[in-house]
Amino acid sequence: MRTRRAFIATVVTLAAASSACGTTEAPAGPAPEASGPPVSVVDSRGKEVRLEHPAARVAATEWNAAEYLVSLGVMPAAVSDVRGYGEYSSAAPLDASVADIGTRGEPSIDALGSLDLDLVVVTGDLPEGALEQIEAKVPVVVIPGGNAQDPIGSMFSNVDLIAQATGTQDAAARLKSEFDAKVQAGRAAVRQAGMSGRPVAFADAYATAGSVTIRPYTRGSLVGAVFERIGLPTAWEMEGDPAYGLAQTDVEGLTKLGDVPFWYNATSGDPFAENLAGNPIWTNLPFVQKGEVHLLPGELWTFGGPKSMERFVDAAIAAVQA
Repeated sequence: MRTRRAFIATVVTLAAASSACGTTEAPAGPAPEASGPPVSVVDSRGKEVRLEHPAARVAATEWNAAEYLVSLGVMPAAVSDVRGYGEYSSAAPLDASVADIGTRGEPSIDALGSLDLDLVVVTGDLPEGALEQIEAKVPVVVIPGGNAQDPIGSMFSNVDLIAQATGTQDAAARLKSEFDAKVQAGRAAVRQAGMSGRPVAFADAYATAGSVTIRPYTRGSLVGAVFERIGLPTAWEMEGDPAYGLAQTDVEGLTKLGDVPFWYNATSGDPFAENLAGNPIWTNLPFVQKGEVHLLPGELWTFGGPKSMERFVDAAIAAVQA
């Protein structure tokens, strides 16, 4: 189960390892033509980043930034862990021209410097030293990975910032309009199904040596906030982490939920179906007894952008109509 993780390697280690991280091939086909007036944006550090023109060749070291770019109509020149992105973020696919720049936690600085980029978008997870190394080669905009205080607002703030840097403000406005329309349709479907206002528990899980760890998506999570927008508040009472609204529990922790629908997604295996099938605590939970356990499609990415969240609305509608 992939999780967001901080870049914990030291700058010295990063510099030494960068030559082995990812590939440095230039994208196939002609490079996007850069044009337009100078651009100035202020990123999440409060730093003003000045560009000679709207960025056309952009790299993303995190998948949320990559999805924002694709959704805005800017195919990234390079992304960390291209294959992994394709497995998790199906709402905004990359094309074959996108170069791989290593792992999300340890992108190749040498590769970033060799791709003739206008801009690199990173999250605040990168340590300051590594950020300085990248900025010595190419302009950098930093966005927050998440914000549990306002997950939807933070998502669109990121979209707007990248749109300003790439000159795609009209596309950003369309993304917001499409998202709002999807939420409105989801709210109507939930109301028609008689589910409006009923709490729902959404989670994922992973198994280690037969032990299942469950990750509740609390009210501070992006998915939890989207479900609440369509009339399905979270049943989780616990606090999540300040960035992504994720918490942690075990099967005993599920007994606190009561009689609520339980929704989950699974990308690598299905610990609920495979590891808990014979667990008496699991099998005696009210939602298991009543058949209100619903597996949402595994290709939905819980940390994605507006297009991924629209797919979660579709999945919620399918669940309440099942």
